[in-house]
Order: sequence, then structure tokens, then C-alpha cells
Amino acid sequence: MITLNSITKQYGALQALDAVSLTCPQGGVLALLGESGSGKSTVLRILTGLVQPNSGEAQIAGIRLTDTKPPREVLEALRLRIGYVIQEGGLFPHLTAEENVLLAARYRKLEAREMQERLQELLAMMRLSHDVLERYPGQLSGGQRQRIALMRALMLKPDVLLLDEPFSALDPLIRRDLQRDVLATIRSLGITTVLVTHDVREAQMFTTAEGDTLVVMRSGRVVQHGAFAHLAAAPKNDFVRDFLSIGTSP
Repeated sequence: MITLNSITKQYGALQALDAVSLTCPQGGVLALLGESGSGKSTVLRILTGLVQPNSGEAQIAGIRLTDTKPPREVLEALRLRIGYVIQEGGLFPHLTAEENVLLAARYRKLEAREMQERLQELLAMMRLSHDVLERYPGQLSGGQRQRIALMRALMLKPDVLLLDEPFSALDPLIRRDLQRDVLATIRSLGITTVLVTHDVREAQMFTTAEGDTLVVMRSGRVVQHGAFAHLAAAPKNDFVRDFLSIGTSP
């Protein structure tokens, strides 16, 4: 479903990504773990088409995002198949929660009945009451804003979900509950997911199924990848060992 082959990205003298190669099968979770500035979010921006790498190839569902540019209509169709959630949700403050959720659906000119049916499904998934939809983002708690952002990302039943540290700004108890709900949702729907995080426990939690991969990044490079148990038992170097042990210590 997702393939990155020798992706390199530079911003002036800064090497944001250095020959990054990764794959994620249909329905799998790819958790990108590392310090700030390790290149995790740059990978997501390349997958959305917001950033073009200097070299290498990126594909989603067989559609090449790099080298030769796909036709505009192909890219637009692909982006409608991708859900994207950033830290703190990125909701538009002048729109109600419902208006935020329905943005892409209205762009696609879906029928009102279809949109309302999907809204009810998503409210149930995210365990929210209907009255929340009438509020503006500033009237919502942090957990509610992230759930609304996830509803917006899931509205068009995407094949791919990109999560850029969506839980990092939340209180621990709220974060734990939302992590469990999101994980249950992507598992039940079989959505291919890329999660960016600096939280080792979170990366471990999201990569327990066959086809999942935990990736440790540093300075734009993939240091090691595989199952958490393998990385913890046989770390490639001191950085991986220390990063994983510090992140899982009490």
C-alpha cells in the first residue's frame, strides 16, 4: 500500500531525510518513532504530496508521488483517500465541529442523507454525543477536538490514515482512552496507518499486529525497524537501546 524508496529531502544545508526506505502493507501500521527533528513529520508531508523529495520514490496504492508528476486529478483523488490528523487537530476555529467534519464531504457534494448517516457512525466510533457537533473548537476540550479531527479524517472512509503526533498535547488519561479508541477503529476498518510519535509506549501499542512495523529514526535516517520485541531484544546500537529503555521505564 505504501512504499518509500531511498527518499532524500534537503532544506538548504539541513538533511531532513537521508535515503529513507520503508513499506507498509494494506491494513498495517507504520509507527515512526524518534526525537524532534528526526524526519518523522517530513515523511508524512511527502506522503500527502505537500512536500516533494529531492530524490527517491514514494507510492501509495501504486500511485507514484515522486519523479514524474501524476495528473492533477489523480493526485486530488488520492488525497481524498487519505485522512490526515495533526497535533491539536488543526480544526478551523470559525466553523462548528459539524462543519469541520463535513468539509471534504461537501467538497465531494455528497447527499445530505449520506453525510448525516456517516456523521452518526463516526459519533458512535468516537464516543461523542450529537450536541458536540454544534460547538466551535474553542468550546471543546482537547480530547473532543482530537476526536472531531479524527472524524473529519475518517469522513470519506479513507484507505490511508496519517497521524502526526495527534495525542501528544492531551492529558494522560484522555490520551490513553483516545489511543485505544483510535486503534480499535483502524483495526476494525482495516485502514493503513502511519503514526508519527516520540512516545515509545504509544508506538509499541500501535504495532502489535502482523504487518505492523516500528521504525526508529534519527537525523533523517532509519536507524532500525521491525517489531518492538525484536528491537528491544536486539537493538542495533546504543541509541536504539537507550531510546527504547528510557521510553518504557516506569
